[in-house]
Amino acid sequence: MSDTSAPLPNGLTYADAGVDIDAGEMLVEHIKPLAKSTRRPGAEASLGGFGALFDLKAAGFVDPLIVATTDGVGTKLKIAIETGRHDGVGVDLVAMCVNDLLAQGAEPLLFLDYYATGRLEIDAARRVVAGIAEGCRQAGCALVGGETAEMPGMYSDGDYDLAGFSLGAVERGHALPYLDRQQAGDVIIGLASSGPHSNGYSLIRKVVERSGLNWGDDAPFAKDRTLAQALMEPTRIYVKPVLPLMKAGLVKGAAHITGGGLIENPPRCITEGLSASFDWDAWPVPPVFRWLAEVGGIDDHELRRTFNCGVGFILIVAPENVEAVLEGLLTAGEAAFVCGQLE
Repeated sequence: MSDTSAPLPNGLTYADAGVDIDAGEMLVEHIKPLAKSTRRPGAEASLGGFGALFDLKAAGFVDPLIVATTDGVGTKLKIAIETGRHDGVGVDLVAMCVNDLLAQGAEPLLFLDYYATGRLEIDAARRVVAGIAEGCRQAGCALVGGETAEMPGMYSDGDYDLAGFSLGAVERGHALPYLDRQQAGDVIIGLASSGPHSNGYSLIRKVVERSGLNWGDDAPFAKDRTLAQALMEPTRIYVKPVLPLMKAGLVKGAAHITGGGLIENPPRCITEGLSASFDWDAWPVPPVFRWLAEVGGIDDHELRRTFNCGVGFILIVAPENVEAVLEGLLTAGEAAFVCGQLE
């Protein structure tokens, strides 16, 4: 019998094709303690199996509905790649998924990521996944697995893309929005964003190009920060301050303000026959958006349907519950404010 373990003359290996299996295994070893740090009831957050198990009963659910979301970070990644600022985009990835779960009244339970690149750079990938683990800790969900795909020829060296997948649960009868309970006069409460979050970055990059600034230059709208630092601020995760208010029955609807901004997202959580009427003077538009509008010549409508304009998440609340909701949010450290009503 021939020795099949001996290399063939001029034989090719996967590494010759541009895929480094050893680097992938080394990355997994880096990821294991990160995943372990996100353990929560119902999930051990261990890696290595073909699938991840979650025990809904151990998480405290009685008769749950499962809610699933998926999203990416978009062209914000281009800035991360060009500047080497890989640490926060993992938080962005988690936030885009778990905030969507929250808008349904669901508690985030587990998270999986997909990291695709042309050539695996272990340090960059480790920093991305460290951000994902941080986002999971902020959201209270477990990082239970993912996929790292090294695909030479699909991506240029240094380029990578991210996708995230999150699973949550909500008890039957408690999924938001409560369309049948909404009525004219219900109040819209806004939660402040940390900046553009992860939306509108194709337009942002065009504005930066028009401005003539480099990523390392001082940000005209932020003191003591470079343009890259200011624009790479991670997306806020609203789960921990908001979910208790939802479970207490104080919220009739919620919307995550992502692509489509304050124009297209609120109608997704409002019953037919009613609409959101915003008081556009109720909160100060953060300087980053004023700068984008000025340099890019962006009119108000385009700004409001592209960016969150300083409002990352909204809640629809009965007038008699506004004080309790605001108190709960402010106590949890959120900047929250009344910004409109249903009409």
